Amino acid sequence: MDTSGQVALVTGAGSGIGAAVAQALLRGGRRVVLAGRRAGPLAEAAAGAGVPDERFLVAPADVTSPESVEALFGAVRDRFGRLDLLVNNAGVFGAPARVEDFPVEEWRRVLDTNLTGAFLCARQAFALMKEQSPRGGRIINNGSLSAHTPRPLSVAYTASKHAMSGLTKSLSLEGRAYGIACGQIDVGNAATDMTTGFGSGALQADGSVRAEPVMDVRSVVEGVLYMAGLPLEANVQFMSVLATAMPSFVGRG
Repeated sequence: MDTSGQVALVTGAGSGIGAAVAQALLRGGRRVVLAGRRAGPLAEAAAGAGVPDERFLVAPADVTSPESVEALFGAVRDRFGRLDLLVNNAGVFGAPARVEDFPVEEWRRVLDTNLTGAFLCARQAFALMKEQSPRGGRIINNGSLSAHTPRPLSVAYTASKHAMSGLTKSLSLEGRAYGIACGQIDVGNAATDMTTGFGSGALQADGSVRAEPVMDVRSVVEGVLYMAGLPLEANVQFMSVLATAMPSFVGRG
């Protein structure tokens, strides 16, 4: 499908997967709103795409704040008039801790960012996509292999990603009447700041520490681009992209 000229919004676009996805969407001809907490990294990510300034908007925002998210989508309307694609990418892993020691404040921070942030953005996207002409659009949620299999000491992150799968299904169901498709990409061990230490060793379920392979972020980007490039009458509901030799997901040990 020809997606040139479409408008996309990527959250968490200042680094990692978000920055790579935003740059790929820009290079593919879309107009892109890059959202995140800090303007500097967002501007650097946008500049890295090498496209004219009028093709993108740097929009600092806090996805945990309803008011900030409302202002973000207001900026999308004012600048581009519509939204064809929302990539809910913003997320944090949280400090590792046993369940009995996990701080309530950290639980709330992780859930607010990973889950509530995605909901707040989807809520605004629905309102816009339902009313625009032509109507409809697509939402892609960044899940995780933790939506299927938890890592040790990750209770908040794991809970947020399991809940993300439920959010994805609910958005898919409610979006049918309005031409809004929603899918989820579950990523395992993409080479980002979050996985920097995996090469030297990551805690496993049996208590051992093992080095884990990572994959280039481009592999995740290609998955997102495929999902985003489908016509709205087709949808990838769930896609898993992981480092091939990643332990403890497709088998025991």
